[in-house]
Amino acid sequence: MIDAHENAAKRGRQAYNFAYLDEQSKRMIRRCILKAMAVPGLQVPFGSREMPLAYGWGTGGIQVTASVIGPNDTLKVIDQGADDATNAVSIRRFFKRVAGIETTEKTDAATIIQTRHRVPETPLREGQVIVYQVPSPEPLRSLEPRESETRKMHAYAEYGLMSVQLYEDIARFGHIATAHSYPVMTHGRYLMSPSPIPKFDNPKIANSPAIQLYGAGREKRIYAVPPYTRVQNLDFEDHPFRVQKWRHCCSLCGASDSYLDEIVVNDSGQRMFVCSDTDYCATRRDQGHVGPEGEGRAPFGSLPNSKTE
Repeated sequence: MIDAHENAAKRGRQAYNFAYLDEQSKRMIRRCILKAMAVPGLQVPFGSREMPLAYGWGTGGIQVTASVIGPNDTLKVIDQGADDATNAVSIRRFFKRVAGIETTEKTDAATIIQTRHRVPETPLREGQVIVYQVPSPEPLRSLEPRESETRKMHAYAEYGLMSVQLYEDIARFGHIATAHSYPVMTHGRYLMSPSPIPKFDNPKIANSPAIQLYGAGREKRIYAVPPYTRVQNLDFEDHPFRVQKWRHCCSLCGASDSYLDEIVVNDSGQRMFVCSDTDYCATRRDQGHVGPEGEGRAPFGSLPNSKTE
């Protein structure tokens, strides 16, 4: 039976180019990635290819991953920090079929990490590549709908409108209310959207030893942050950048330094807070860390230790 499955998988791989895209498309995307790496934060147009899934499900990230992945790479895919979300499982299975590469749920074991909406809690290291799925690469789009004007604003580094928007938050709420897609200045030159990650993860982008690639399939844009690049969050002297904090710790592993999801656990409205990074939470629990609800509680469907493959 095992041989039959292996033979079927081998026949499936032979029906595709390695990593699905043809070599000419991958070469074109790699050239765009090199340009994006040379000018951190610059949005580089590329010829986005049709993929076997709809726009909005990570086609840009998949194309970037397909262009840089090799037979010896190990791939990890997360969605909102979880390894077992539908999007993450589907993309992981896709690359396992069309490239035959190893996959993992361990952050430190992966050479390529494709992510949507989160940066792993485990610090990244040199040699790793993190690929972000980006729905809206243009940080100025909500302020200026015309593409020709946003291009000029980037060319002249005219980013005063963004500062005005942040100031309006302060005038209205008393603090900067932007909680995700928090704008950053990359290498002191280009305003960049860090994709819809929570601003909790913004500090992990700055001076990261890993290569960070951003792919937007629908908008046909690629941009990048090379290792050890200066990335500064926009703020004001009297209203400095601050990340979210919780009054709770993770109910399962007791972590107080991770990004937490709030989950309703029963019909009476009882709630618990757990790490959104399932690998980080599972690793801590394996090391013996236990939160207030950790003893004897079986993990929920999307919580640590649940296996879907």
